[in-house]
Parts: sequence; C-alpha cells; structure tokens
Amino acid sequence: MSALANAAEEPLCSSTHLRRGIPDFGMDADAALNAVAGRLRGGCRPERNLATFLTTSIEPEAHRVYRAYLNYNLVDREQYPAMDELLRECVRIIGSLWHGDARRVVGSATTGSSEAALLAGVALLRSWQARTRGELSRPNLVMGAGAHACWKKFCRHWGVEARIAPARAGRLALDGIAAVDLCDEGTIGVIGVLGSTLDGRYEPIAEIAAELDSLAEQRGIDVPMHVDAASGGLIAPFLDTELRWDFRIPRVVSINASGHKAGMVLPGLGWLLWRDRGRRRPELGIRINYLGGDDTHYELSFSRSAAPVVLQYYNFIRFGFAGFQAVHARSRSLARQLADRLHDTGRFRLLGDGSELPVVALTAEPPIKLRRLAMHLADRGWAVPVYTLPPELDEVEVMRVVARSDFTPEAVEDFTAAVEEFISTVN
Repeated sequence: MSALANAAEEPLCSSTHLRRGIPDFGMDADAALNAVAGRLRGGCRPERNLATFLTTSIEPEAHRVYRAYLNYNLVDREQYPAMDELLRECVRIIGSLWHGDARRVVGSATTGSSEAALLAGVALLRSWQARTRGELSRPNLVMGAGAHACWKKFCRHWGVEARIAPARAGRLALDGIAAVDLCDEGTIGVIGVLGSTLDGRYEPIAEIAAELDSLAEQRGIDVPMHVDAASGGLIAPFLDTELRWDFRIPRVVSINASGHKAGMVLPGLGWLLWRDRGRRRPELGIRINYLGGDDTHYELSFSRSAAPVVLQYYNFIRFGFAGFQAVHARSRSLARQLADRLHDTGRFRLLGDGSELPVVALTAEPPIKLRRLAMHLADRGWAVPVYTLPPELDEVEVMRVVARSDFTPEAVEDFTAAVEEFISTVN
C-alpha cells in the first residue's frame, strides 16, 4: 500500500460530517470505489450512446497501454524524450496521410479539436495582422452554418467577427460561392468542414479553395483555408483516397482532427498540423526552461497525460493503413445499412445516409415526433440526440445516429426493431 493510502486511512473510520465540503475522515479504497460507482449508476452504456462521435470502446491491450502511461506528463520532454519522439512520429504519420511535405509540416497534440481550432484560429489571426501591417482593425472569419461551436468561441474570445453563410433548404454546407461572397480584406480565413456534426457530410473543400483562388486573382484578396476535419480527418485518408481536401490544395494552410474520434483513442486527444513553420506563427511559441530543458510550447493547454498520444501511436502500428481502412469501411457500411432500414419504413427523410461520415441524420414525417421517439429509444437503452438545424431552418428537428467502431450488425437490428416498435404504436 502506498504512503498516500496509509495516510488517508488514519484513523480508519468514516464520517458523514463535512468540513468545508469534504468528509472529516476518509474510507478504505473499496468503499470509496463503491461510493463513486453508486453516484454514477444509471444512464446508457457508452457503446449504446449513439449521440457521441468519441471513441467508447478499445481492446484490452489498448487499455493496458493507456493505463501504463496515464501518470506521464506529456510536457516533460526532458524527462521523457522517447515520449516526445513518439508525438513527433504521430505528427509525421498524420502529415503523410494528409499529403503534407514531410520536411515542412509541423504539428501539435491538443486536448481535442476545440483546442486545436482555437490555436488554428489564433495562427490565422496573427498571419492576417502581419499581412495587413495593422492597417485594418476589423478581422472576420468565414464559415458555414454547420461549423462547430468552437469556432464561434474563438471569434468571441479573440474579437473576430464570425461571418456565417446561412443554411438553406437542401444546403447546410458552405460552398465556394457563399464563402467568397462573405470575404473581404478583413477576412483572416475560411473554415471548411470535413464532416459536419449536423448531417455527417463533407463540405466541398476543393471547390471552396478554387473560388478563393479566383478571388485572389480577380480582386487581390488572398484568403487562406483551414480544414476542420475533427470527424473526417482520420476517415477520408483511408476511405476517400481520391478526394482532394488536404495539403494537396495549396490554399489549405492548416488542418485539425480528433484522435479521440476516428483515431480510436479514448477522450482527450486532438491533432493540429500546419503546412509549414511559418503558418504556425513563431511568435505564438512560449519558451519554457523550468522543466529541465529549453523548449518552445505552442499549445494552449500545458500539463496533461501522455496516455492519449501513446494510444494513438499504438493504434497506428496495431492496425496499420489496412486496419484503419477496414474499421472505418465497416462503420460506414453499417451506417448505410441503418439508413436504408430507417428510410424503408417510409416515415423518415434522410439528411445524411452514412456515405461520408458513418452518420445517419434524419427528419420525421408526421405523425412521428422525434423527441418522443428518442424517449422510447432511451427506455430501451439507446441514447440519440434530437436537435434543430441552424437559423433559417431552425424549425426543422433532426435525429442523428453515429456508427462508431463498436457499432455492430446486431446493433443495427436492435435499433431498427426499437424504431419500428415505436412506429407501430403511433400507427
């Protein structure tokens, strides 16, 4: 038993009396474990949570790897040099998947795609400020109605105007014409989304970039692109190899993805890569020497566990290209099967059919009420979200199902049966 545990259990008694919110005395470890489990009892099992894009299941060996490195601090580069090299190897692998120049691409591990987006946004802002030499004071960022909330957070916290192309019936995604219409000399960048959380579809990155090329040629307004590939960045390289969305497009200066989504890592990992060091903006780096070395840090967060990065590297060598391809192809196939089954009931209209992200998004035909259906599914252990579309279409309610790597053919049958049972009660 550790000295910490010995100290905590002296005296060996427990108390319900609180001192500043904490019990007077502790309890033995098993009792504390049971108390926590009791507080958290209830809710659906993670693998039946079809609302989340995040990884909910990993194999036993991956659990062992993850637990072994939970107490390693990722920022302690001097103490754990092999860990730092492992991170750099992950950046090299991802950069290669995204067709970056291995001699130039640089990147960071973040706590998720939200931190990655904030950091990418700051780099775009600093580049714009350098480019305009302080002559302009009203920066703006262009995005579609389906952009993640983190981009609106960036704009709010850094004083940037969020210019959002409105959603229209039949078009939730940003396209090239809509993007260019919102751009001017104050535009720090355009955000293209590779895999919307609203409907699972990819925005046309190459088309947007081509329109921005024309804008630069015709009006001299040179606007860079960042690709928010939080959900699709570790799917498209394996399943959509001919799709041009990444560093093959010169106008794309940075890309983010979530390791804890299609990278099959437990929550707590995002990736942000820049085309080159100049796009990362060297002035954003902070030199740190009090950890024993003399390093430059670019991330917004600091101390955090190295376990997610270690698990990402484990997944790369465990599955390889063919393994990632097989896992994601299976998820996409199951999503499309589920979409077909639900569409065949005649009660739903598909917004997303699983053909890009493995996501099924649908609206209901009367008299089906999606919120009541969600409650029915919750009674049978399934968690699914119901939400409204962005302004201009906010009267439309949508239900979404995410088919992750632990989704199974049996789950397709079970979920469909629960939906059909609900439909029969409405009939």
